[in-house]
Amino acid sequence: MSAWSHTTVLLNEAVDALVTDPRGRYVDATFGRGGHARQILRRLAPEGRLTAFDKDPEALAEAAHIRDARFAIRHQGFAALGEWPPHSVAGVLMDLGISSPQIDNPARGFSFRADGPLDMRMDPTRGQSAADWLAHADERQIAQVIRDYGEERFAVAIAKAIVARRQAGRAVASTLELAELVAGAVKTREPGQNPATRTFQAVRIFVNAELEELEQALEAAVQVLQPGGRLVVISFHSLEDRIVKQFIARHARAPVDRRAPFAEPAPPRLRALGKSRPGAAELAANPRARSAIMRVAERTAAPAPTHHGGRA
Repeated sequence: MSAWSHTTVLLNEAVDALVTDPRGRYVDATFGRGGHARQILRRLAPEGRLTAFDKDPEALAEAAHIRDARFAIRHQGFAALGEWPPHSVAGVLMDLGISSPQIDNPARGFSFRADGPLDMRMDPTRGQSAADWLAHADERQIAQVIRDYGEERFAVAIAKAIVARRQAGRAVASTLELAELVAGAVKTREPGQNPATRTFQAVRIFVNAELEELEQALEAAVQVLQPGGRLVVISFHSLEDRIVKQFIARHARAPVDRRAPFAEPAPPRLRALGKSRPGAAELAANPRARSAIMRVAERTAAPAPTHHGGRA
């Protein structure tokens, strides 16, 4: 078991919204440390099934403790859901962001609270680390990533500082080196927020292609959900939530084919069921839940085929 603990956010609320058929097949698209997965299994009937996805080898090690024939986990990102057959799933849960053990373990490089290698990969066995990227990316790209994914107004100054240090032969290699560099470039910051918060978020999102994968996974979820199946998404920052909110809103409208303006419009693919946030008791017990927003949508029924022609 991991030395770093994790408290699952919106545990009962998410599973209550997700599981409508105990005999159905469900997907936990982001296993993490398995809090939601274990709760889903408690709700399922013997014939129910749960498949989880996660890129983190430590999550797979945690999943090995679940001895349940109804459960399986895949070492993949959740965009792989698009490989599944259409209308084959009763519910998809996505708990976005990073888990507490990933934040708290300095070796993973996600946090500026302790020094560690500047890695930030969800799957440290694949792809380039944050340090590798910062060692080669040009100033313009670094600034764009920090501005777009961190909503950081001092992005240009931070990028200049990173490149200047690199050109001096001291490329940023550790979390505290990056945090200190950012602190020197950021002139003002909101009270109580570390100056490096937005930069760390931005680099992590970029290194893991998080927003692109989220968009792919949402599209895949709509394809694999059966009529009446639920999509439940918990996000932790505005960029994620904006994508989820706009995706649900777009698919909750009847699309109009501009090439055939007088044709019967296709029915909406989703029905929005609202959003919720953690309550006061959960926030008191787990301050990391403060930014969480859960959105729920339901797959609409496929339209009945229209029959034309005379009497049989």
